[in-house]
Amino acid sequence: MRVFTLFKEIMANLVHGPATRKYPYVRRPDFPGTRGRLMIDESKCIFCGLCARKCPSDALEVTRKPDQMWKFDQYKCILCAACVEACPKKCLRMAPRTEKYPDEE
Repeated sequence: MRVFTLFKEIMANLVHGPATRKYPYVRRPDFPGTRGRLMIDESKCIFCGLCARKCPSDALEVTRKPDQMWKFDQYKCILCAACVEACPKKCLRMAPRTEKYPDEE
């Protein structure tokens, strides 16, 4: 009896094809609500540092003086979007992971 069940499984797998995707060529679409990556529009930023103070993982560093600078460590970021909510000028946003940073090609 087990042989017939096994034969049935073999025939079903031959007819239906693979259950996996060819990853680099066929990508799974993101789930709804996926946060993705943190993006900044530095032209709107006033370098107040509220985003860095709200970040629970210390992934952001903002310096006001002498030269205004904004640093983001993507490996520390936990994608909680607390910095996006805290930004008074709304220059931070969470973008889909397929969107590239401006300096990437």
